[in-house]
Amino acid sequence: MAHLLGIEDLRIIVGSRALLDGVRLGIEDGTRVGVLGPNGAGKSTLLAALAGKREPDGGRITRAGDLSIALLTQSDDFTPGTTVTRAVHGDAPEHEWASDPAIRDIHAGLLADVSPSADVTTLSGGQRRRVALAAVLTADARIVLLDEPTNHLDVEGVDWLARHLNARFSGRRAGAGALVVVTHDRWFLDAICTNVWEVVPGVDPGGDRPQVPGRIETYDGGYAAYVLARAERARQAAVAAAKRDNLLRKELAWLRRGAPARTSKPRFRIEAAEALIADVPPPRDTVQLAAMATARLGKKVIDLEDVSLSYPGRGGGAAPGEGPADGAAPAEVLRHVTWRLAPGERVGIVGVNGAGKTTLLRLLEGVLEPTSGRVVRGTTVAVATLSQSTHELDALADLRVVEAVAQVGERVMVGGKELTATQLVERLGFTRQRAWTRVGEISGGERRRLQLLRLLMTEPNVLLLDEPTNDLDTDTLAAVEDILDTFPGTLVVVSHDRYLLERVTDHQVAVLGDGQVRDLPGGVEEYLELRRVAADSVGRGVVVGARDRPGFGGPGDDRPGDDGGPGTSARPVLTGAQRREATKALGRIERRMERAASRIEDLHARLEEASAEPSRLGELAGLGRELAQAQAEHAALEEAWLDAAESLES
Repeated sequence: MAHLLGIEDLRIIVGSRALLDGVRLGIEDGTRVGVLGPNGAGKSTLLAALAGKREPDGGRITRAGDLSIALLTQSDDFTPGTTVTRAVHGDAPEHEWASDPAIRDIHAGLLADVSPSADVTTLSGGQRRRVALAAVLTADARIVLLDEPTNHLDVEGVDWLARHLNARFSGRRAGAGALVVVTHDRWFLDAICTNVWEVVPGVDPGGDRPQVPGRIETYDGGYAAYVLARAERARQAAVAAAKRDNLLRKELAWLRRGAPARTSKPRFRIEAAEALIADVPPPRDTVQLAAMATARLGKKVIDLEDVSLSYPGRGGGAAPGEGPADGAAPAEVLRHVTWRLAPGERVGIVGVNGAGKTTLLRLLEGVLEPTSGRVVRGTTVAVATLSQSTHELDALADLRVVEAVAQVGERVMVGGKELTATQLVERLGFTRQRAWTRVGEISGGERRRLQLLRLLMTEPNVLLLDEPTNDLDTDTLAAVEDILDTFPGTLVVVSHDRYLLERVTDHQVAVLGDGQVRDLPGGVEEYLELRRVAADSVGRGVVVGARDRPGFGGPGDDRPGDDGGPGTSARPVLTGAQRREATKALGRIERRMERAASRIEDLHARLEEASAEPSRLGELAGLGRELAQAQAEHAALEEAWLDAAESLES
């Protein structure tokens, strides 16, 4: 395999902190590297250095000849007025990129619900992220660097991305290129990676003591292989530490022995003892989340009984403030859903963005009321919800982390021991210095940990988690999963993290956007298969559905009204030119139907986002009108498609 990039004695300094030092690595054709490490360890800075966006403070990075590198950062900065097509393809003529099957696959996988002529700055955060990812994947680059590419992707999107990257960077073909990806999605890591780089953060003991710079440890294989190898290294380190401790005790005992008047020891003995002490590696910050005692649940938890929920729709002629116009189509999120949560049940919810997952959680929480049906809650139920954002902590921005915890409770019993707020924060993984940092100044991952701890301290017995893995590194995720594994109450998790769902829940359900909540005995894999079947049906057009409709038959069908025998038609037979023109017209209608369907899906997503924010409730009426117009347009296109298809079948 061809060598593409080499790193020799790399040193990176940020402020007064030695982020990395002495790093030696190489990247070859077909290599797919996953980069792991806690928040703030320097993963994004490393990618910037590899891409040439940041000069190293020591060492060097060598790149092969005319090597081209594409970088996806965590921030998506687009100039207002830039269309989606221009953001992805620049000034390249459409015929150049549209004729490439790989680029068409990227459009289908990432941009199916985005209009090519839309202004990128007007899109939702998730859509902008997918546009940025598409721009990097379509670039002509030998090395692709991706920083958290799975953010804002649903389970289906992550599955597509894994398949695309595996096919593109397969080491079995020459010139495949290489991939380096920073991600906390462990299923994704296991699916694509041939190697793992773990960024181990340095230690700054403070005072006059020297810093211990960060380093990078390498592992072969994906995430599962990395966990096994890391455990083996830890075991070997523990054995070595035990031997070192025994030797150290003997050395120190020897130094103490001898006549009291003897004030000197052989210098080599003292140096050996000092070397043993200095060789002890710095301890890692560990994250320990303590599960709080939960109130006892009764037999009834939360029941949804024949529940429907719709957002108001208005006809195209209705003005703001008027009632719904005739024929207005409401945005129906749930339709006649009956679902009962049992005590101690653990269920994961999957679905495409905008299908209604967050709406379903808000019904369970009691924030939303159904349009029809009823939600019945047990008398002993105590619900706590972890939202997607950490906006609950904004009001605590001026408090210290310790004070934010103490605000919920000064002391709490954990494992039969009474712990203070300070002790709890330390067990959460905050150093003493970070424990007294203002909440407004801590990182996103630290905010997420603090949010979860405050939530668990309220001692709920029903826990609703909406995307709980946001901003958490793999070590913190493992600690969170350990807590959720032992949580004795009812647990409902909405997440795109397939690894988390399969680890902490017993079964999954799907919200497919058709108003129903569907059980998934086969888990996430069954959901992906359902989505693939649905996509294949759409890709074949509505031919299957049209043929199933009464009065529509294919060649060879006996249809009422035919003047001839079986399989004949009274319609005139089309000439070759007429058939070609009809085929083109059918294709144009299909493309318009796809755009209309994407617009409907986007409007559903915008409706869900607006309903989740009380300050945006005024937008619901306008979005409802737009949705009704889009649905009417799609229905008209379906009728036109049927007419065109029938003419071709004649």
